[in-house]
Amino acid sequence: MNIRWRAGLAMAAALLFLASSSFVAARAVSATDEAEVRSRLEQAFQQLRAGDYNALYEALPSSSQRRIPRERFVTALERTRGMYELDRLQIGAMRVSGNLAAVDTVVYGRVRQPVATEGKIVVRQYLMREDGQWRVATADRSTIRRLLAGNPTLARRFPPSEPRIYIKRDGRWMDIGSLSAARRHMQQ
Repeated sequence: MNIRWRAGLAMAAALLFLASSSFVAARAVSATDEAEVRSRLEQAFQQLRAGDYNALYEALPSSSQRRIPRERFVTALERTRGMYELDRLQIGAMRVSGNLAAVDTVVYGRVRQPVATEGKIVVRQYLMREDGQWRVATADRSTIRRLLAGNPTLARRFPPSEPRIYIKRDGRWMDIGSLSAARRHMQQ
């Protein structure tokens, strides 16, 4: 083998190694981001479940904290505490893009009032990274709109959607929205 051919082969091997290690590193960063997002969602769920609303307030982005004072946030959640009992969180499809994440989730629990039954909420959660930490921005529509406007690819794949609430009736999940619509139709 001539020297040039060996040098070219060595250069090609080095480039292939660099390219593959860059891909692995990029994938590792994404896996780390996804693990951090998952962990933050689970932590926020446990705080909500335990009634630790002060700690949950800290999970909000600073823009949300500026709009709603801690006392109002905590008081609003405390008023609903006896109406439900949370059981578990199911995390589905997830996409992390830079400092923004969208995650499809299902929250299972039991409704206590007005009628005792099993319930679930299907909701798309949005998180943003702020000061190196993931913050849950799900309920803050104006923040979500602003974030998604800056990330149209994520917005197309995970557009905002209204939460869907279900209760269990005769062993089947019934969408409360469809029950309400049927009731309104029958009253007309």
